[in-house]
Amino acid sequence: MTSNTSRARQSTNIDSMLSVNPVFVRPGEATEFDKFVMPDQPSLPETAYQIVHDEAILDGNSRLNLATFVTTWMDDEAKKLYAEAADKNMIDKDEYPATAAIEERCWRMLADLWNVPNVDDTIGTSTIGSSEACMLGGLALKRLWQEKRKAEGKSIDKPNLIMSAAVQVVWEKFCNYWEVEARFVPVTPDHMVLDGFELEKYVDENTIGVVAILGQTFTGAYEPVKEIAKKLDEIQANTGLDVKIHVDGASGAMVAPFCQPDLVWDFQIDRVNSISTSGHKYGLVYPGVGWVVWRNTAVLPESMIFHVSYLGGDMPTLAINFSRPGAQVLLQYYQFLRLGREGYRAVQQNSLDVAQYLSSAIAKIGAFDLISKGDTIPVFAWVLKDGHTENWSLYDLADRLRMKGWLVPAYPMADDMSDMVLQRIVVKVGLSHDLASALLADIRGEVEFLDSLKAPLPREASSGSHFHH
Repeated sequence: MTSNTSRARQSTNIDSMLSVNPVFVRPGEATEFDKFVMPDQPSLPETAYQIVHDEAILDGNSRLNLATFVTTWMDDEAKKLYAEAADKNMIDKDEYPATAAIEERCWRMLADLWNVPNVDDTIGTSTIGSSEACMLGGLALKRLWQEKRKAEGKSIDKPNLIMSAAVQVVWEKFCNYWEVEARFVPVTPDHMVLDGFELEKYVDENTIGVVAILGQTFTGAYEPVKEIAKKLDEIQANTGLDVKIHVDGASGAMVAPFCQPDLVWDFQIDRVNSISTSGHKYGLVYPGVGWVVWRNTAVLPESMIFHVSYLGGDMPTLAINFSRPGAQVLLQYYQFLRLGREGYRAVQQNSLDVAQYLSSAIAKIGAFDLISKGDTIPVFAWVLKDGHTENWSLYDLADRLRMKGWLVPAYPMADDMSDMVLQRIVVKVGLSHDLASALLADIRGEVEFLDSLKAPLPREASSGSHFHH
């Protein structure tokens, strides 16, 4: 009979054994562990710590990860609070009433920040990142559509949701999981974002809603929510179809209120039913926490709300996940108190300043054309200039920068523009002006090296497959 260890080793082509450094192994402890089978005997915590620690240092430096939107730096007080609250389960509202109360304070602060019409008639929740928040926002749109159709005696068999082809993959997941037809509006050089152009071709009686993105993953660009709503007004005037909007503000919903206060994108627009954001992106909290808020209680179907006992009363709860960290909710409240509106404005504006410093310098490098410049969220992208070279691609530049420790992804644009390869930088609070200058020096140096090549790099050795949205 084949042992578990043998089966584990047969299932992989890599070395399955992990050797323990004799400097820190204790007498009587194992000096080797199988990577895929739980050991028979315990180890001292110091030994187990050192093994895991040494494995993890092979990861990239998170501060130099310019691919991720996720927060990679918090101050020492936040880290202390994180450690103190690591054992709290957000779902246990009766056991942790203070954490539950803080959660409500946070989403109510966001409702106020996003100009909800009536602060006494709104509802929201924390989530595991903005992906779960998007799922809840989309599900509410679907349930509202179903309820309306049932009341009219009509079929609920073919719901559809309209979005840009350049949405983050969470919306494809939503449509797959919840059996909704995804209607993707193509991106084109003239319409790089969903802006209402030809929207009438996609809307019909089965449309549950439209997703507007405040900070597109590919380029950082904002989709003009006000213009999308205006087009939906026209569609309703012509057809009678009343279609609502969910704003995916994963990044922009925590930037625009502070740094672009005159931009109208939120609950000031009547068609906006719900808004989601990532607390762990420009909310400045370690992963993973998200938030979703509805404009009023009427647009969140009661069927999505569960009721639990809370200090002798009733606490409505809604989430797809069940057990999830309470620590990140406390960290979000910490940041709200620590920074306030002016602090968030200063932090986000500094990131915007660094992004535009980088983009303006990269625009001066003869090899590149900017696609965006980091003046919406602190994210920008560029392409290799047509005709510049046949010897290297942006994938090659990404690989060369990775050798210096920088993660600067290259990837194809969405849908009909997939032949366009972009490179993108996400500026976060941990990327200082000094680090940005070091990055620029490395980009210039690697471009100079690549431009000196007399023949194309072997494409097999040049991989851009490590980055996925």
